Amino acid sequence: MRAIWNGSIGFGLVNIPIKLYSGVQNSNLDLDMLDERDHANIKYQRINENTRKEVPYDKIVKGYFLKDRYIILDDHDFEEAAPEKSKTIELENFVDIHEINPIYYETSYYASPEKQGVKAYALLLKALIKSKKAAIGRFVLRTTENLCVIHPLDDLIVISKIRFQEEIRKRDDLKKADDVKVSKKELDMGLALIKQYSSDFDITGFKDEYSKELLRIIKAKAKGKQATVKKLKPKKAKSDDLYDQLMESLNSKKGA
Repeated sequence: MRAIWNGSIGFGLVNIPIKLYSGVQNSNLDLDMLDERDHANIKYQRINENTRKEVPYDKIVKGYFLKDRYIILDDHDFEEAAPEKSKTIELENFVDIHEINPIYYETSYYASPEKQGVKAYALLLKALIKSKKAAIGRFVLRTTENLCVIHPLDDLIVISKIRFQEEIRKRDDLKKADDVKVSKKELDMGLALIKQYSSDFDITGFKDEYSKELLRIIKAKAKGKQATVKKLKPKKAKSDDLYDQLMESLNSKKGA
């Protein structure tokens, strides 16, 4: 693994030096874009829209369009915007992690302690486990301020980026079901169905079946074979009545 960020966690007056490593990876197949005619790779270029010439990466700057012109920003400007957060994840408060709605989560990183901070790291890890709490903090990664949750995962501290409130879109224009009446027997049947399908969460039981199937098709085509496509057989209830559909679902689960 290659560290993507060096800094520290600020736990009160205790400073915990850490390195961040990406905790997730994409399970999708790595497909290249090719020219249909000769299967040559498609390459992207950074083109100046005025001269139509390619711009070297080291000549690219970032700017914000304000009124009638661009204001150019450099590394110093980004550091000035949040100097205290550029190298420190300050723990602002502690919460019950179950209070954080999943809509806020983005991606996760492993936090590994530097040699001089192992004991303080172990203290924070054990305190999070014992208290059953998670910490909320902020840090700057690639010139962007990020809100994050600091939580334990076995013998490691994980830092999960979460979205700010203003990043969540408003729901005012969406159709809602708050004025739909559901009878008690329908609700009881729905609860019974949930109970029947309930189990402890085990992530190992869920695999990326689409990528696995796509790779099977690729290997078949490599051998000159035509891969068979599985036909989707949609399940259809015998009745249009919601209660009857729930009852049928319960009975079909029992017979499985």
